[in-house]
Amino acid sequence: MQSEHARERVVAGSGITAPRPRWRSVAGIATRVTYSATGLFIFILALQLMKAGARGLKPILESLSADGVLNLLGFGWLGSYVVMSGSPVAAISLSLFSSGTISDTESFAMINGSRLGASFIVLFIGFVLWVTRRKSADGLYIGVVALLTAFTLWLPVLPIGVLALDQGWFDTIEVGTPGAINSFVDFAYGPIVERFADNFSDFVLFVLGVGMLLSAFAVFDRALPNLEQPSERIEKVKESLHHPLAMFALGLTVTAITMSVSISLTLLIPLSLKGYIRRNAIIPYVMGANISTWVDTLVAALLLDTPRAFTIVFTEMVVGASISLFVLIFLYKPYSNAIITVANYITHNQRGFALFMGAILLVPLVLFLI
Repeated sequence: MQSEHARERVVAGSGITAPRPRWRSVAGIATRVTYSATGLFIFILALQLMKAGARGLKPILESLSADGVLNLLGFGWLGSYVVMSGSPVAAISLSLFSSGTISDTESFAMINGSRLGASFIVLFIGFVLWVTRRKSADGLYIGVVALLTAFTLWLPVLPIGVLALDQGWFDTIEVGTPGAINSFVDFAYGPIVERFADNFSDFVLFVLGVGMLLSAFAVFDRALPNLEQPSERIEKVKESLHHPLAMFALGLTVTAITMSVSISLTLLIPLSLKGYIRRNAIIPYVMGANISTWVDTLVAALLLDTPRAFTIVFTEMVVGASISLFVLIFLYKPYSNAIITVANYITHNQRGFALFMGAILLVPLVLFLI
């Protein structure tokens, strides 16, 4: 019977991670469950604090003349750059709407902006790896492709979604928080929120909620398994990952598990560098990731107990998924060729990259300030 060290020697140099003892697997599962429960507790508390303090942000938005669809689109876009994730910004948008600080179409625009900027972290990490010369320019290329895909697919969602909300296409889709959950949230979090509200202003309360929201996602990250490590299972399915529909499904699945498009897209860098995913196959993955990332935002809408908030997120999902699936099924080859051509030009031309970086920073700033 082989010892643990013997098993490790068998797989040494093969690139395959050795199976861990059962007790380590159980301990790992228990640790992830603990992190998940802690992250969920902080997540709900953050939403309640932001909802209670959201009115404190209204004077600031008014002083900046930040109102209307375009302003809030830029606000959400820039916000996702700052926190390098779209999900916290989407949750903040729903909190602002729930408190009456912004309208439904403004909330929709802010959420849409968060989707446009959510992929920035991939470009940022790729850029860091590139300038430090520890990796090739593949990470930079993946970041550019992810952003181009988000821009071209989710910018058209804005006018269609605003029209849908104005015309009431999905007004019958309003889901409030179930009574049992509402009672539990009031019982478990009401006293905590009241204590904070007694000691802090609305603005400070909102800022504390944002900080806790970011902390919640950081804790959720710790609950995730290490998907970068090679394994027999990944090796077996590697060849099947090159079909667009398979990559689309993979993007849907990984993002649903991680609850963050930023995390799931960042995984593309090591997977691509290790040869598991071809560079020309990442576009459908990004498409899928940008759809299932709405799972946590739907949960946030339910927890805020504002039925219209659920309608806003549902509209975003339906319109965005419809456009993405239409492109994937009917226009994939010309669309992917166009994205790859532009991405190659940007990443192989210093002037093109400088113009691209300037545009993705300047455009949302202009939208926010006009």
